[in-house]
Amino acid sequence: MKTTAIMKTTAISAVMLLLLLLLAATGANARTITVKGKVTDADSKKAIAACKVSVAGNRLGTTADGNGVYSISVSEGDTLVFACEGYFTEKIAANRKTIDVALMPEAEVLIARLRLQNETLDETLNTPEMADRTERTMEMRMESDESRPVALKLSRPAASRSVGSIIAYGARANTEEYGAKKENRFRFASEEPLSTFSIDVDAASYANVRRFVNEGQMPPKNAVRAEEMINYFSYDYAAPDGKDPVRISAETDECPWNRRHRLVRVGLKAREIPSAKLPPSNFVFLIDVSGSMSGPGRLGLVKSSLKLLTNNLREADRVAIVVYAGSAGEVLPSTSGGDKQKIREALDKLEAGGSTAGGAGIALAYRTARQNFMKEGNNRVILCTDGDFNVGISSVAELESLIESERRSGVFLTVLGYGMGNYKDSRMQALAEKGNGNHAYIDNLQEANKVLVSEFGGTMHAVAKDVKLQIEFNPEHVQAYRLVGYESRLLNNEDFNDDTKDAGEMGAGHCVTAFYEIVPPGVEFAGAGKVDPLKYQKPKKESTGKPQYSGSKEMLTIKLRYKQPDGNASEKTELPVIDEKTNAVSSDFRFAAAVAMLAQLLSDSEFKADATYDKVIDLAKTALNNDERGYRREFVRLAETVGQL
Repeated sequence: MKTTAIMKTTAISAVMLLLLLLLAATGANARTITVKGKVTDADSKKAIAACKVSVAGNRLGTTADGNGVYSISVSEGDTLVFACEGYFTEKIAANRKTIDVALMPEAEVLIARLRLQNETLDETLNTPEMADRTERTMEMRMESDESRPVALKLSRPAASRSVGSIIAYGARANTEEYGAKKENRFRFASEEPLSTFSIDVDAASYANVRRFVNEGQMPPKNAVRAEEMINYFSYDYAAPDGKDPVRISAETDECPWNRRHRLVRVGLKAREIPSAKLPPSNFVFLIDVSGSMSGPGRLGLVKSSLKLLTNNLREADRVAIVVYAGSAGEVLPSTSGGDKQKIREALDKLEAGGSTAGGAGIALAYRTARQNFMKEGNNRVILCTDGDFNVGISSVAELESLIESERRSGVFLTVLGYGMGNYKDSRMQALAEKGNGNHAYIDNLQEANKVLVSEFGGTMHAVAKDVKLQIEFNPEHVQAYRLVGYESRLLNNEDFNDDTKDAGEMGAGHCVTAFYEIVPPGVEFAGAGKVDPLKYQKPKKESTGKPQYSGSKEMLTIKLRYKQPDGNASEKTELPVIDEKTNAVSSDFRFAAAVAMLAQLLSDSEFKADATYDKVIDLAKTALNNDERGYRREFVRLAETVGQL
């Protein structure tokens, strides 16, 4: 018996030893490695931001950064899955430490891209390769979403087959919308000595123009707003040192696109507040998850953008998430900024599909913000959308009315635009202008980092609201003047002193720049047009026959009105300006003037005079000293590219 027991024990021990050896061998073979690489578009060769990289069978993974670069720890031999909206999913064995992946765009994405670039579709689409891509796209969509209607099922067509049925599959056409604008004209200072407008710190136009240029095409003229291009950049203006949260500065120089004219730069600088000393924030992320937000550069980029913002939140900050498609709903109640994982997980669950009830989403977001209102804090709705509202309140007039009614709540608004081919810029502008808001266009993760991280205080925390400027010109030194840009921000002169009239806001540390092109007395020009002499009014004249003026040396006076973020009564400050004609201006002046000149070339301004792309580039290159983040050098490259289009 003892011998049998010993033999059984020995056998069991041998089996256990064998199992241990097998486990050890398996563990040795399945060693952990870190795989790195870059994800790019197989057609354009450009990096794909926000691509999801995971292990097959495991939902957890990582996301490629704005340069398409990823890094993930896996067991050797695992299968890596590369998934990005609008691209075919790729699966690759993790058998080496560096894996670069080129994802193939789905057929509808490629068609939309070709339409946006105004290229001929037939030549590209009537090929076996394109037919294969279209069929594969349709099959994948049917497998992944059986409820999604598919117009037809194609057999594999020959190269000569018509592409009409392929286009009918549902590629996005270019339906972008931009509001029409009428360029500011010259005004005679003797007849209209006052110029009044609301300030604007939006920068959406520059990023949008850059997107068009990077796609190899000229932007639509109405997409170019000079003031937003100029204000995309920061300038080294003198900061406030008194009770006023905003300080005025000014410079004058020869106009670089018309040497017979003068150019006046009006600069505003808001008080800077260190990030650590900013008051707590009550944010509501309002996210468009409708069908138009599917695809690369849309919802995926929204998620990545808001994760960047989430990474910088503090315990005292709070975030709620509201989404809308066919209807609106809350997917995350107000949550502490310290619970970052919970916020990220809520963002990861979002998927796009359905129609767009934007008005309902806006109403719910404001209601959520009011319910969690911080009396001494920063209360703000952050809207992420392409602006394609098509259910319920959807027209520009209806949206303006909705936003104006919510403006009095004390909740501010930041509008972040995403997408291409379907971008509704006109609606975004209406939302930002009629509310206490600002507007940015996010074309990549680097831009999201600029707006939401690097410039967090300026974008998210207002130090002054309803900021208005009024310039009074002295006809003795100014024959005529023209405001460059700000066409949608013009106010009646009497609005300057009317505290019920809405105007723009300025965030912590923000700069605002405006240019006036000045025609000196005695310089001939036809910019203002001609009218018949007045029959019933004559200018008062002295015995010399000349108009009677004050004799002041001042060229103009800049007047500024603003309200505290929680106030209802405005305060005023002003700065007189004398043109010394020394032409010794700052590099900031020269660079901003170069941006203004490019904007006038892109919009084909009636007043661009002698402007050229070479002049833009040469002038900008003299002002690259204040360029820590490389934005000015990027502008030079952009101007060089435009010059070749």
